[in-house]
Amino acid sequence: MDFERLEQVMRTLALEAGDKIMEIYNSPEFEVKTKSDASPVTAADEAADALISTGLRAAFPDVALVTEEQAASHGQSVDTFLIVDPLDGTKEFINRRGEFTVNIAYVREGVPLRGVVYAPAIGRLFYTRADGAAVEEIGPEFDKASAGEQRPMSVSMPDNRALMVVASKSHRDQATDDYIGQYSVQDMTSAGSSLKFCLVASGEADLYPRLGRTMEWDTAAGDAVLRGAGGEMIRFDDHAPFAYGKPGFANPFFIAYAPGVLLVK
Repeated sequence: MDFERLEQVMRTLALEAGDKIMEIYNSPEFEVKTKSDASPVTAADEAADALISTGLRAAFPDVALVTEEQAASHGQSVDTFLIVDPLDGTKEFINRRGEFTVNIAYVREGVPLRGVVYAPAIGRLFYTRADGAAVEEIGPEFDKASAGEQRPMSVSMPDNRALMVVASKSHRDQATDDYIGQYSVQDMTSAGSSLKFCLVASGEADLYPRLGRTMEWDTAAGDAVLRGAGGEMIRFDDHAPFAYGKPGFANPFFIAYAPGVLLVK
């Protein structure tokens, strides 16, 4: 894989998809449909998916593509692939809360090596550079043709007596609260979509546990950014390394964290 080209293509497609999404987000109203798994989908999901899929297939025709909005892609058995969630946080989008993202990642041999997470409504853009390091490009305006100023990302050096924890805004449950309650928490915040990974990657949070259903397209891009910033993501049940390319691309529960956090089981 040409990582220089991958960085450029993923960044540009994420920004272009963000424009499509914001056109619909800023319209007076938009239709919300229900997919076969009972999850919501909008024209913004579909428009962003079409744009990103076309761009990735043109740029990398020999790499398998998995995308949330194309059910036919979910039956593949691959360990090296591009994976897309064109609009992560559809509930945030529908409720006009702004914390939704465009997620694009490249996975090789089960590991998310590169990724981009773009939150167009709040003007935050996170991605891995060609060398694998994670950066946040300074927004809120971005030039699609060339990258602007970039801030290197690095996870925190956590104080285990006063941890900063981030949890899901739309999928919070008692099991998650019970797990978080085992830590000494200074403050806890909620965030939508894959922004939670980016808050850990940037040092704005130390710990993100997820005891709920997710799919690989929900996590791969954020996980890549987190790893590029020195963070880690493991399975919740046995603390084993988190891998991609699982059957049906379904995830187990997980913990994303800065390595200095003293994890409990």
